[in-house]
Amino acid sequence: MDLEKFFNTVNHDVLMHRVARKVRDKRLLKLIGKYLRAGVMVNGRLEKTRKGVPQGGPLSPLLANIVLDDLDKELEHRGHHFVRYADDFLILVKSQRAGERVMASIKRFIERKLKLKVNMAKSRVAKIDKTNFLGFTFKAGKIRWSDAAFKEFKGRIRMLTGRSWFVSMEYRLGKLAQYLRGWMNYFGISHYYRPIPEIDHWLRRRVRMCYWKQWRYTRTKVRNLLKLGTFKRTAILTAISRKGPWHLSRTLATQTGMTNKWLADQGLLSVKELWVNIHYPATAR
Repeated sequence: MDLEKFFNTVNHDVLMHRVARKVRDKRLLKLIGKYLRAGVMVNGRLEKTRKGVPQGGPLSPLLANIVLDDLDKELEHRGHHFVRYADDFLILVKSQRAGERVMASIKRFIERKLKLKVNMAKSRVAKIDKTNFLGFTFKAGKIRWSDAAFKEFKGRIRMLTGRSWFVSMEYRLGKLAQYLRGWMNYFGISHYYRPIPEIDHWLRRRVRMCYWKQWRYTRTKVRNLLKLGTFKRTAILTAISRKGPWHLSRTLATQTGMTNKWLADQGLLSVKELWVNIHYPATAR
């Protein structure tokens, strides 16, 4: 289940009533009230906020969880197994029929008691292996990244290794390393290993393509390939080829020159090594 425009629709009275259950200091309650009613800038004009919590504010995630604490308690009281992160949550039941019954019941509870609206376009009853949660899906009892998350990952890699991004290779590889570490720190818990070696292969090829594009001139290409240990004849034939950088990034010349080790020395991270470090830290080099 997903809540529609959750942060924008939190009812202030419902929220403050729940905060007041624990907080007795009237000055603090007044300060939180001012925070909620501070307003937002729209096209340069300050507009009052009669509902919702400011997105991006340091207090907002805490206030959101206070509102939804009643939902957690209700699900616990009913004996449901569930997981929730902010306004996105899964409730686990044994059958389709039970799921539809629980969906209708919880929807009524959320809308009547918490004064929030369920986003039915993003909420559904489905088998667990047909469900995505926070970018993950579950197959045969194992966690995997979702197809949508993987597609977004590949799209971002294409952008960072795009031939038309005119930046130094040092800067490019730095940004790439930053993104890969962040992505793997989140999605690395996935047990799905099969595509990872292929990702590394594809990533190295794209980086070789970027180097080839950056070297630009035939003489520069030949000089750099010779410096990296490629045979002279192979280097020259590849450098004078009229085929595109993507095709030439997979040739003998570019692969014997820009070896995997050389790319790693330049700062290119291995997705496989990052994954192994998470799953097998004792054996990781």
